[in-house]
Amino acid sequence: MLRPKLPDVPTLPTTIPTSQQIQAPAPSAGRPVAPYVGIGAGAVAAVVVVGIVLTALLAAVAISAVSVAIAAVVLRSLVSNAHKR
Repeated sequence: MLRPKLPDVPTLPTTIPTSQQIQAPAPSAGRPVAPYVGIGAGAVAAVVVVGIVLTALLAAVAISAVSVAIAAVVLRSLVSNAHKR
């Protein structure tokens, strides 16, 4: 009864226009890339060294805190034993 009417399929042109473009390589800016690679490696090395130093300092602080806590517990037990006698 009621059928939808489909649009007509457009026909493609038989000849396809082609344009051949040959791109020349971009001219160099005259700056070598090698110095920037060295700067990047130096920056990475500096970040790694700073990270190692900060980690060592953090470990030293943690060890000092644990030793102070142990010393405080020992002194507390010695003082409490002295008051009990």
